Amino acid sequence: MSDLFPVDPPQSSQTEPLEGRPLADRLRPMRLEDVAGQDHLVGPGGALTRLIGAGSLGSLIFWGPPGTGKTTVARLVAREAKTDSKLAFVQISAIFSGVADLKKVFEEARLRRRAGQATLLFVDEIHRFNRAQQDSFLPVMEDGTVTLIGATTENPSFELNAALLSRARVLTFKSLDDEAIAKLLDRAEALENRLLPLTPEARATLIHMADGDGRASLTLAEEIWRAATPGEMFDPAGLMDIVQRRAPIYDKAQEGHYNLVSALHKCVRGSDPDAALYYLARMLEGGEDPLFIARRVVRMAVEDIGLADPNALVIAQAAKDAFDFLGSPEGELAIAQAVVYVATAPKSNAVYKAFKAAQSLAREHGSLMPPKVILNAPTKLMKQEGYGSGYAYDHDEPDAFSGQNYWPDALGRQSIYEPVERGFEREIQKRLEYWAKLRRERQAP
Repeated sequence: MSDLFPVDPPQSSQTEPLEGRPLADRLRPMRLEDVAGQDHLVGPGGALTRLIGAGSLGSLIFWGPPGTGKTTVARLVAREAKTDSKLAFVQISAIFSGVADLKKVFEEARLRRRAGQATLLFVDEIHRFNRAQQDSFLPVMEDGTVTLIGATTENPSFELNAALLSRARVLTFKSLDDEAIAKLLDRAEALENRLLPLTPEARATLIHMADGDGRASLTLAEEIWRAATPGEMFDPAGLMDIVQRRAPIYDKAQEGHYNLVSALHKCVRGSDPDAALYYLARMLEGGEDPLFIARRVVRMAVEDIGLADPNALVIAQAAKDAFDFLGSPEGELAIAQAVVYVATAPKSNAVYKAFKAAQSLAREHGSLMPPKVILNAPTKLMKQEGYGSGYAYDHDEPDAFSGQNYWPDALGRQSIYEPVERGFEREIQKRLEYWAKLRRERQAP
């Protein structure tokens, strides 16, 4: 399951025919400085450039979206790292490798170490290994048998063991910007000795369709060249006709899912309906379950709007019911309507904060007895013990308010809920102030 070659490939590999190989493979950079879009890592003064120059590479985790050059950079690092002996580069994929493959790779690395040769082990999709498999790397990293470079598209904080992360440095690869994608297309045209048959507008559309993925941009370019007839030129509409639309980078079970739902929530909280609709569309376009989004909008209504606009919860719940009734795609408009409503509603997290405070108070003080005056007395013994004695029925009191104490005697009255001066909570604040005034009057000697 491994791919092994020395740092200095045999001469025959340099003259291997290019015909038949995918364009992305034929354009694979032969020098770190030729890697597009990652100047912060491999450009002059880049993090990886400095590590190689200092001769202290160490184990690394390459984290970034697909098609950003992680595998290419790992191979080039093996060629350019300064070592006292030949460096063996071993590449495996966590998708196709198991425990037996790891044991074989580690044993071969130990044999090379005894012979005076170091091993640079590149593991693609390293997050696919389970926790026990990740732990198996620790001894060989600790004793220097291998220097590990792991590549992952998922957040290492969530997917990799803390022990493994503590032994490696994380380098973040960025999605390629429009300029970097354009540079790749220029290189492809130079290699092919022909221009892409695209209008300037169609070329810009192609760059956007790549979605920051260099490999995808070159794959799309190949599709265009294959489809074009001599002299044909495609505008954006023609481009969309011949190129299958590339699915957005979005994994409902991984980080893309959490990033976008977080962005949607922050836009609602920040009262930006336009940005909220954009991220809603991104999530739906990526295949997110609309009911998951509807549930999150309900949460936004109670966490960030609360009683500043009690109708927000009604609207959010109605959107969920409407989607249940209509299904997709018609029901998605109801969710969009709810998103706009909660984004434009007055905001308050007063209930959210009050509930957190109440939970903390309950945990801190344990099982305090409520005052007996507000407890029922269904038995004779309980009546003798004073349960319910002196209870004032609020509806019999002036203003339907008795002002009696409801807090445990050992705790005393606490102030937890503090309405904001926005929306309906302004009215709630007036009520609380009125009841506080009556309570003081009732308790006055």
